[in-house]
Amino acid sequence: MAEQKEQNCATGVAACSCDSDLTFFVPAPAELKDKRERAGGIFPFPLKYLAFTVGAFCFAAALIFPLPGLLKLAFYLAAYLLFGGPVLLRAARNIVRGSVFDENFLMSMATLGAFAIGEYPEGVAVMVFYQVGELLQEHALGRSRRAISGLMNIRPEYACLVQGENVAKVSPDQVKPGELILIQPGEKIPLDGVVQAGSSVLDLSALTGEAMPREVGAGAEVLSGAVNRTGLLTVAVTKEYKESTVNRILALVEDAAGRKAQTERFITRFARYYTPVVVTAAFLLAFLPPLFLSGEAFSTWFYRALVFLVISCPCALVISIPLGFFGGIGGASRRGILVKGGNFLEALAQVDTVVFDKTGTLTRGSFAVSGIFPAPGFSAAELLHYGALAASHSSHPVAASILRAAKTAAANNNEHQSSGTNILSFVELPGEGVSVTTPAGEVLMGNSRLMERYAILYPGDNEPPHAGTAVHLAVGGRYAGSIVVADEIREDAAAAVRRLRRLGVQRIIMLTGDKEAAAVQIGEAVGIGQVFAGLLPHEKVEKVEELEKEARPGRKIAFVGDGINDAPALMRAQVGVAMGGIASDAAIEAADVVLMTGGPSRLAEAITIARKTKAIVLQNIVFALGTKALIMMLGALGLASLWEAVFADVGVALLAVLNAMRALSLK
Repeated sequence: MAEQKEQNCATGVAACSCDSDLTFFVPAPAELKDKRERAGGIFPFPLKYLAFTVGAFCFAAALIFPLPGLLKLAFYLAAYLLFGGPVLLRAARNIVRGSVFDENFLMSMATLGAFAIGEYPEGVAVMVFYQVGELLQEHALGRSRRAISGLMNIRPEYACLVQGENVAKVSPDQVKPGELILIQPGEKIPLDGVVQAGSSVLDLSALTGEAMPREVGAGAEVLSGAVNRTGLLTVAVTKEYKESTVNRILALVEDAAGRKAQTERFITRFARYYTPVVVTAAFLLAFLPPLFLSGEAFSTWFYRALVFLVISCPCALVISIPLGFFGGIGGASRRGILVKGGNFLEALAQVDTVVFDKTGTLTRGSFAVSGIFPAPGFSAAELLHYGALAASHSSHPVAASILRAAKTAAANNNEHQSSGTNILSFVELPGEGVSVTTPAGEVLMGNSRLMERYAILYPGDNEPPHAGTAVHLAVGGRYAGSIVVADEIREDAAAAVRRLRRLGVQRIIMLTGDKEAAAVQIGEAVGIGQVFAGLLPHEKVEKVEELEKEARPGRKIAFVGDGINDAPALMRAQVGVAMGGIASDAAIEAADVVLMTGGPSRLAEAITIARKTKAIVLQNIVFALGTKALIMMLGALGLASLWEAVFADVGVALLAVLNAMRALSLK
């Protein structure tokens, strides 16, 4: 199993504890309130701002007014405790728990050291600017959470259940498949179902990211989460709420935050070693120069060590990097692309080989007549007429496509389509075709085995020079010709391949269980030259594994499919992509990325968002580490004070967070 399939449920950063919430899930209102109270440290959330106000007054009074020494110190201490109390409390709590080296420990050591050498204003200033930075970071994170929680607006609050002549408002999870619900104009559709009565226009933008409305009427399928815009609809429920589209989307979004990207895991491991190293370096910086260099004062080097500690706080990394991936997931979700975790978003950015399933992915999975080849003595119109007669009592998809073609041809010629009422008998032969008796004689329609059963001389399956499934017909014991039925290509399939090539995807491959002739024709039509046909589900998995072995180091393979038979390959691939609009439940469960619009062209958009997100994350890593390394060096040389150190620490963190927030609006 590929590494990306690991189910990581880490909910924090082991070595660095920042005041901002790093789990990035969408909390319920009660949970959000609880988190806000915890964010205030020793103060309930409403009192946090009061503590800030009083602390600011004490700090300003100590700085501005000529107070006696002890009174000035008391004001500084009051300000320090009001601003830094939560930091000191968390540092002590983490030490008791055995997690010594975190950001709170660094801040506490630096500020207490500043008080120890009489630098009261700077010790308080460190806590002031740190807490101001935390408030700004909390605001930035709040914006990100609100962007994601906007998806939660699709959660239905109730369903209008039809009970005889009455309608009752009930919870959606109380409605069973087969029951009827009413959806008024302006209401969200609470459950998946089929329209029984009424017509309307639906807004699917919350599900697909597309603004184009969709008209529905009796017999149309509707998805939960869509908004009914115009007419009253009566819908027969087809799925329980827990299996509905809207619930599956919410589960995917909520679960995505727990799956950390490789870069996030690297930063967690990095912080675990980084913090002890900088604490040790600060200790050596404070004590070694006074011991080995003559004339060097201990207070000077101790102050430099404090500056070094303040600058070294890794909050910019441990906040901005998860926020970057979180923003990328949220931005993709708003465009109808659901990514199940940061690890999959990062893997998507590394894709250079895309493997498409054919049926239902590049094609619609529905048949249409693509060619009519009459034998000598028959016309195309006659052949289609006999085909429609033979298909009129069959439920096979191929028969349905022939009936549609005959109906279209009759409409174009202003003719009345012959019905099946003049059929005297109908016999269906499983796996071969049908035999019908008409006033004109017996009509056979089916595959080559049917022709051989009735000893009909026919030219062979490959004779119509047209890819697809050849349906042979015989009338009165005489071969009449063949109707070729082929799968319809999706409108955006060729565009999807072109966009992927423009993104630099090196290899685009198609796997299918269809015949080679049909597969090659589809491949040529959409621009895919490498096609593997006649594959069973387990053979698709083997082909994916073979392609992974051939992949370049650090590059990933994405498999795109939609059906139950694609689930094994979706699970095995490094990045499994399901066409969510039409995918089976098994495919959606197995996939790492779900394209809710059902169009393959969205894959290029998903890769673009993933790559831009990865670029933002790497920018933050380079910027944060580079800036901190430079200022730490200046601090060690005595060229930076505690004031400059805290500005650098808070400033770097804020710039990194603001840069990470760009991922929310990526396109």
